[in-house]
Amino acid sequence: MFKTVLFPVDQSREAREAADVVVNIVQKYGSRLILLSVLEESPPEEGAPASEIMASPEVVAELLKEAQTLFANQGIDAEAISRKGMPAFTICDVADELEVNLIVMGCRGLGLTDEGAAESVTNRVINLSPCPVLIVP
Repeated sequence: MFKTVLFPVDQSREAREAADVVVNIVQKYGSRLILLSVLEESPPEEGAPASEIMASPEVVAELLKEAQTLFANQGIDAEAISRKGMPAFTICDVADELEVNLIVMGCRGLGLTDEGAAESVTNRVINLSPCPVLIVP
């Protein structure tokens, strides 16, 4: 059912909590697991700097390595991809490019207000994704 699962990772607590769900899905369906970390870029019109944490190639590489190790400890061989861009659009582009069957991601709870819901990466992925999206609260 889910031949290929995409798991966007960052340094959030929500992403770490979603990893348990990813393990269960990948093991149950024998899925190929792709880890994605997005090296954030600021939109040119905003001029605001991207978050310093996810703007460092070294931090992103280390994050992917740690995530691969976490899944390897569960007997899962995960592929790791790093891309530059705006997170929501990059996640959806990679999902389309790799013909992903499911995106699993954590929710940071930014949707508690109308403004937060419209601007959250999670909400944008839900609206733009070429495949089903499982949001882990």
